[in-house]
Amino acid sequence: MVSMTHTTPASPAVTASGKIVVRRAPVLERWSWALYDFSNTIFSMNIATLFFAVWLVDDLHGSNTMVAVGNGGSSALVALSIPLFGAISDASQRRKPWVVWFTVAAVIATILMGVVGQINVPLIGEAVLDPSVTSYTLGGAAAAAIITSFIIANYAYQGAQPFYNAMMFELAPPVEQGRLSGLGTALGYVGSIVGVLLVTPFFNGKIPVAGALPQGFLHILRTVFPFTSHAGRVSTFAPTGILFLLFSLPLFLFCKDHNARSVVGGIPWRKGFQDLANTVRDARKYPGTIRFILASFLYQDAIGTIVANMALYAVKAMGFAKGLETTLFVALTVPAVIGSYAIGKLVDRIGPKKSLMFTIGCWVALLIAMVFVPSRTSFWVVGAAIGFIFGGVPTAERPMLMTLIPDAEAGRFFSLMVLSSRAAAIVGPFVWAFTVDGLLPSYGTGLAYRAGVITVAIGMIGSLIILWGVPDKWRPAPLV
Repeated sequence: MVSMTHTTPASPAVTASGKIVVRRAPVLERWSWALYDFSNTIFSMNIATLFFAVWLVDDLHGSNTMVAVGNGGSSALVALSIPLFGAISDASQRRKPWVVWFTVAAVIATILMGVVGQINVPLIGEAVLDPSVTSYTLGGAAAAAIITSFIIANYAYQGAQPFYNAMMFELAPPVEQGRLSGLGTALGYVGSIVGVLLVTPFFNGKIPVAGALPQGFLHILRTVFPFTSHAGRVSTFAPTGILFLLFSLPLFLFCKDHNARSVVGGIPWRKGFQDLANTVRDARKYPGTIRFILASFLYQDAIGTIVANMALYAVKAMGFAKGLETTLFVALTVPAVIGSYAIGKLVDRIGPKKSLMFTIGCWVALLIAMVFVPSRTSFWVVGAAIGFIFGGVPTAERPMLMTLIPDAEAGRFFSLMVLSSRAAAIVGPFVWAFTVDGLLPSYGTGLAYRAGVITVAIGMIGSLIILWGVPDKWRPAPLV
């Protein structure tokens, strides 16, 4: 039983349809909420996208299937638990405690990854100082320990997202939610750039684009930050966890649950399970909700798969020099900052459904282009275009779901959407891994990795077809 002991202020105004009348929150609170996107994308970029998969496959000679087990395992835990937690959150209208504690857990587990990666396996890989062996293939108990610590970190990172998203509707009226969502997404991509710039020196002693740092300064950095003295990709994990916590503090300190209410006697866990079943049943009462969640199943699966494997694709299929992928991702994230805010304004202008369909259509075209680009130069062009539209999905989908459901039930429906997308994320990484690992021996690296991208494009096309049938309930704000 979860006990809810705090006192509730005066009840918020709620319309007959379940819409809570929202007033614009103070600017400090809105920016503190948006800054959490900045902090959590430091984890997303450094761990989920850039360093972990390449460390596991290229440095430790693990397999793509091991990466899929890590991503699939964390997604399975999210799918099993978060919808239940969302139902409990809705009963009390409290979101912030879930964000705080999931974030703290993710930070601890991320730092633990750096510890496990330096104690349980030999020091080996690109940029490692004084490697302890010259050849190593990851397996056995060491592989289990590394993948388990990643699963915990990635689960906690993902677990915070639906509660963070549900906080948004309390901070701005509906006509401003697209801009607020876009601001958060844009700050997120700024965070991914800052995260790479601040953490890459622990990997190879260099700042992407700028070049090498003085050895004396590097020595001070590696002395101050724990588990970084050996360099290499394994030394990026602890600093990433620390930065994730640091930039989450504004949300911890300045955001609050505006519509929280007390629940007499606490919330029984059995009722939480019942509420989860009711959420699936109730989704049928809100036309388009089930269809939208099915669409999110496919496009989130596709995005999660390509994000988790993009660094490997750049190194293996496009022949980027090892270490250059950090510079590549910094350069390609800059357009995402601009694009996220631009698509946020587009959401407020033409509505979230049209904006989301536009974004997914661009994804399909660019993924197909990625398969056929002949050179690294053209890959840069396609990558920059993907960067520009990359934030369009999270920017548009949050207000899109809010057009389909009552505000007061946001927590459980965001959690149901997470259940859908995480269930897909169990499938997507394995489809990629089995495709790439299966084709690699017979057809070579280039064709195998390009076939993986084709599976992602097919998922995006499916989501676009399903999304077409979702009713567009958005209406422009009346002129005053």
